[in-house]
Amino acid sequence: MGRFEGKVALVTGAGSGIGRATALCLAAGGAAVVCIDVEPEAAEATAKAVAETGARGEAFACDVSDAASVENTVKATLDRFGALHALCNIAGILHFAHSHEETLEGWSRILAVNLTGTFLMCRAAIPHLLATKGAIVNTASTAALQAHPWTAAYSASKGGILSLTRALAIEYGRQGLRVNCVCPGGIKTPIHSAFHFPPGADKTLLQRIMPFDGFRGPEEVAHVIAFLVSDEAKHILGSSIRVDGGMLT
Repeated sequence: MGRFEGKVALVTGAGSGIGRATALCLAAGGAAVVCIDVEPEAAEATAKAVAETGARGEAFACDVSDAASVENTVKATLDRFGALHALCNIAGILHFAHSHEETLEGWSRILAVNLTGTFLMCRAAIPHLLATKGAIVNTASTAALQAHPWTAAYSASKGGILSLTRALAIEYGRQGLRVNCVCPGGIKTPIHSAFHFPPGADKTLLQRIMPFDGFRGPEEVAHVIAFLVSDEAKHILGSSIRVDGGMLT
């Protein structure tokens, strides 16, 4: 019997990268996984892969930055499964720019998806997670812990997620809800593949944020998220766990 047998997990950003890897990792443990992504086809593909493991997979298109979309998705999850045991907030976006050239539109969009999206998902899911004494795992970043160049909006959003995680953990911990976050770094994802230097950037600035053991796949983060969701982590609350190959050591 898998350690997540009988559990229902909702994973945002499930269409690719860490989100997809997490959905598959939870499914391997027996969880029913609700795969949500702003790209319907990507969510469907992951849900199909979940089903191929023998677990139940469902896909919903959802823009986490839109309150109505979030509320409808959580309601659909409860209508379909009757309960929710875990929320894994992984959806996120990033672009690179000199901070003095960042547009208000670009800044606002990153905060809307990464930080507000995490809040909206938590707000909608918390009443149901309290009923099951479940768990939330948010996704921050090493950018929340150490200066990363050309990522002012992204770093601010991830720092906000770190603080949000701690606030929710202390607010709801005594009611049986565990809230933690992971801080990935040096992970091969679509965001990593999209990296480019802004014009005229000092490339030597990257030397201080390279992972000690090289870049790794998204499954490295997925395993940690699965652990934090599991009963094995029942004494972990309000923590941020780095998965960065020694990047900040």
